[in-house]
Amino acid sequence: MPVQVELSRIILCEISEKQAIYLREVGGIREFPIIIGIYEASCIDRRVKGYHPPRPLTHDLMSGIIHALEADFESVVITELVDETYYAKLCLRRNDNAVLEIDSRPSDAIAIAVTRSPAIPIYVTEEVLSAALADNNKPQG
Repeated sequence: MPVQVELSRIILCEISEKQAIYLREVGGIREFPIIIGIYEASCIDRRVKGYHPPRPLTHDLMSGIIHALEADFESVVITELVDETYYAKLCLRRNDNAVLEIDSRPSDAIAIAVTRSPAIPIYVTEEVLSAALADNNKPQG
């Protein structure tokens, strides 16, 4: 059964292309980072801080297209961790109640999740959460 998580921290480093977002279990203490690009991290950070651009950004465009097609976002699910790369699905519900799962990078899915009001729930499979925590606890060096 998937575990609901929330965005807990965004770590921005201006001298690196690699940025980190941390997801924490809702009502729990388990937390893990996902390394993402600077553009995606900046988009997420700006939205969390309440910035709304005068013109739609890519994630806004995607939301508009989904809405125009009479569907709505149901959830984001981080489904796999393979060779330090996370995979996610955007789950959509059409007006006929059909559920669609769209392959997505977690950073894009999370960026969309935080642009919506209310925010779209984010889940991670227990297998991915366990693997992420195990990877995060490996000695570095």
